[in-house]
Amino acid sequence: MRAIRAASAALLSAIAVVSVAPLALADDGNHDITSFGFSVTPATIAPGGTVTLTSEGCEVPSVTVTSTVFETVTLDEGRPGTATVDVDAKAGSQVQITFDCKGERGTTQLTIAGDAGGNTGHDTGTGTHTGATKGVKAGYGTAAAGTDPAGLGATEVVTGVLLIAGALGAAVVLTRRRADGRA
Repeated sequence: MRAIRAASAALLSAIAVVSVAPLALADDGNHDITSFGFSVTPATIAPGGTVTLTSEGCEVPSVTVTSTVFETVTLDEGRPGTATVDVDAKAGSQVQITFDCKGERGTTQLTIAGDAGGNTGHDTGTGTHTGATKGVKAGYGTAAAGTDPAGLGATEVVTGVLLIAGALGAAVVLTRRRADGRA
């Protein structure tokens, strides 16, 4: 009888894993995690404005930053740099900024604002980038922090289901042992 109970608990755990496992294999491509941190400030800028580019944690002395709205910038020895956005950048568009650390690339978006409100293109404190810093190597740190509009990713869901199934299985085993008087 005990073998039947253990087998049913194992079967329920296996069903949970099999039903959620395809989610673990699906990559929605929204996560841009790198071994180095990077940022663009401000996140929204008017054409002709200046952005500050920073990178930290890259093990080589320089990081190359490229975009279609400014010339290539090289950040040396972890020091920040600046770039002036082209005056003819299309207002309302989003452009990709790429940080390259010894072949590893991280990207973020820069929004080009309209200049109707007298915006000079200088930092208004409206935000910084999305890139994870060097300390977040274990998973998708930005997804759980609320920056991913879809909420938790597949990895977080699978991990949560497996932890819950393991906890429930352990609870069943301990409860049955206690009921059998073998605690």
